[in-house]
Amino acid sequence: MAEKEYLILLDFDTRKRHYHFAESGKITQFVVQLEVKVEDTWKEVVRYDCAHRYAHKDLYNIKGKHSKLNLYMNYEDALTYADDDINENWQIYRHNFLKGDDS
Repeated sequence: MAEKEYLILLDFDTRKRHYHFAESGKITQFVVQLEVKVEDTWKEVVRYDCAHRYAHKDLYNIKGKHSKLNLYMNYEDALTYADDDINENWQIYRHNFLKGDDS
């Protein structure tokens, strides 16, 4: 069993949370989440996970509403995609979140 969890500070008010668990080299659980600090609270902006037994993306707005998108990927591919997407697009996600966009 292998478990990995870490936070990466991307900016003074933005961080990426990464967690995954693997058994026999296969990902069985994962969460990759972008968070923005609003006042004194860290808020979810985008989260990739497999909480409903399928890989999906939840996209939040500053009011707490969110949309869910099925990724139609296995957990390994979804984990890689999630890390890459947040690494490449965190500034866009943060900007849209703070200005109140639903997407």
